[in-house]
Amino acid sequence: MSTLAHALPTPRLVSADILKLGKRRGLAAVVALMTVGTVVIANTVIELMHLSDPVKHGPAGGVTMLGHFAWTISALGAAAAAIVGATAGSGDLDSGVYRDLAVTGRSRLAIFASRIPAGLMYLLPFVAGAYAIEAVSSVVFTGSHPTPSSYLLVVTGLWTLLSVTFYYLLALGISCVVGSRSYTIGIVLAWRLALTPLLASIAALGVVRELVPGVALDGLLPAALHDAARQGPRVGMSLAAIAFVLVVWTAAALVAGAVRDTTRDA
Repeated sequence: MSTLAHALPTPRLVSADILKLGKRRGLAAVVALMTVGTVVIANTVIELMHLSDPVKHGPAGGVTMLGHFAWTISALGAAAAAIVGATAGSGDLDSGVYRDLAVTGRSRLAIFASRIPAGLMYLLPFVAGAYAIEAVSSVVFTGSHPTPSSYLLVVTGLWTLLSVTFYYLLALGISCVVGSRSYTIGIVLAWRLALTPLLASIAALGVVRELVPGVALDGLLPAALHDAARQGPRVGMSLAAIAFVLVVWTAAALVAGAVRDTTRDA
């Protein structure tokens, strides 16, 4: 029991990791622009175009636009998650302070585990803020389009947060394995923005497609938004299968990252 408690991250460790991320102003600016900034700018432009020519350009709100923006927030949120996860996972190595942390007697597993809540506490408020703006816009600027229901808004928001959370954990694990921010960001972005849409669009892959986490996440997207946001044919996966795929990928990334982080030379 004492061994388990020693391996758990302490509030002080978590707070220290949040502070490390918070001190990076450039990181905050990039993440804010990719989440909140994108939603604000895109909604403003679309609505201004609609006001200038309502016949040619539709309003910024409604169910369809919510679907488009949900996918956009998810995609750019995954990119932001890759950057934050890479920074959290390899930041101590890059700055040369990992040795100092290791020789203090703190559990290396606790040091690794503290980055999980710390990074999510830093990243998810940006994503939640971006989605909150989009949820309000999808209702306020509905115009003649169907208005999203409260249930649809809540479920879509939870789906967006789940998607970003998954890619943060994936990036964190990969970053600890490879020990490089740039490589991690490149790997996660290539997987999320290039390979995942490609694999999802190849129906001939059959059950192999279902092992792609992006396809599993797509299966959780509300049906009312799927046609607007999908990147390939939808796979009819059960909730248990979706959970299995996401848990296995997450566990594999975190276990690999934890093993590498706890056994590397200080």
